[in-house]
Amino acid sequence: MYDIVFSGKFYYNGSFQELDIGVSDGIIIEIKKHISYRHKKLKNAIIPSGTDTHVHFRDPGETEREDFNTGTVSAAFGGTTTVFDMPNNRIKIDNYAAYKDKLEIVRRKAYCDFGLYSMFNGNNSNVISKESSGIKIFMGNTTNVDSNIDTNSDEVANINNMNIPVVFHAEDKYCLDKNFINARNMKEYSRSRPVLCEDIAIKKAENMNFKNGVIAHITHVLNTKYIKEATPHHLLLNDEMSLKSYGKVNPPLRGPETQKYLLDYFINGNIDIVSSDHAPHIQNEKEDFQYASAGIIGVETRIPLMLALVEKKIITFENFYRTCIYNTARLFNLKKGVIKKGNFADFMTVDFTKMKRLNDNRLHSKNPISPFNNFDVIFPDDVIIRGNNIIEGGELINDHMGKYVNNLK
Repeated sequence: MYDIVFSGKFYYNGSFQELDIGVSDGIIIEIKKHISYRHKKLKNAIIPSGTDTHVHFRDPGETEREDFNTGTVSAAFGGTTTVFDMPNNRIKIDNYAAYKDKLEIVRRKAYCDFGLYSMFNGNNSNVISKESSGIKIFMGNTTNVDSNIDTNSDEVANINNMNIPVVFHAEDKYCLDKNFINARNMKEYSRSRPVLCEDIAIKKAENMNFKNGVIAHITHVLNTKYIKEATPHHLLLNDEMSLKSYGKVNPPLRGPETQKYLLDYFINGNIDIVSSDHAPHIQNEKEDFQYASAGIIGVETRIPLMLALVEKKIITFENFYRTCIYNTARLFNLKKGVIKKGNFADFMTVDFTKMKRLNDNRLHSKNPISPFNNFDVIFPDDVIIRGNNIIEGGELINDHMGKYVNNLK
């Protein structure tokens, strides 16, 4: 009846409970205090593993920065078993042929489960792949994109009929152009891409009336009818830190006061999801601030940073679970993020006494330099995907286990 039964202290129905979890074909089929079957005992706290809704794994076209091999290995080590990859590759994923080509390239590389976004430019709804996991709209210039979004009600209706998340990079192109300077440091960079540009873009996004809207990587406290996504770097870093070009990101890091307000906003339960916006670059693209590419890595550190905040009682466990695990899986209607019958057996084990300082030399990205070096982190010991260990005792023990999310339904 069972392929395996896991036993241990699971986070279940809002509390940690000693349980046996019966699994067949990667699916949870039984949850009891005791199941008469051979057990695999898991130590410490057992939590549903994470979903990262916002990564840039650079594959295809820029694999010197990252690829799906290293990106998904990094995700697994960080307790994330599902990722959703953005479409602003060098070859833009804005039509069904480009989507199909990307899917065929990355699916054989994935160590964890994955979905793929397509890019909406305002008039391409009829050629976007119907398989797309989500839609990304860039409202201003960023990596591989220099655009403004202008659309009509028919295009919006076509996207809404796909019934998938629509994620906005909310920085208005005209505002960015008006405020542009050749910034030489993080403070100047923040002035060149001010909060005002985000606010203008968000209002435009709301007026488009997309369903399932998400405002990505907010940098300040705001009101919107859409889902609010924050990143660890906007929550924990600011433009007065000595990060040089490794702190250059779009939208920019803000001043300490704005960052503190955003962190308090998160602590008080006002952020819906926390994603990494993992965006690696090679070292020579980060040497001179003025010409450096914008982007910060984070898929491997997102959950470990948040777990350390839980252990230090800066955020509650429930807030961490809601924003990093539950809501991120729910956004894409995944059978993950909650321990219940019919869901996939995706877990991680966490020893909260194992807090340590991050050593970015030990990260698994192709370009692992992190602005979070020396921050407190708690990494999971074991990570399980669909009933199989990918990480055990902090070591990678399995091969390319990842599946395209459309093949999981």
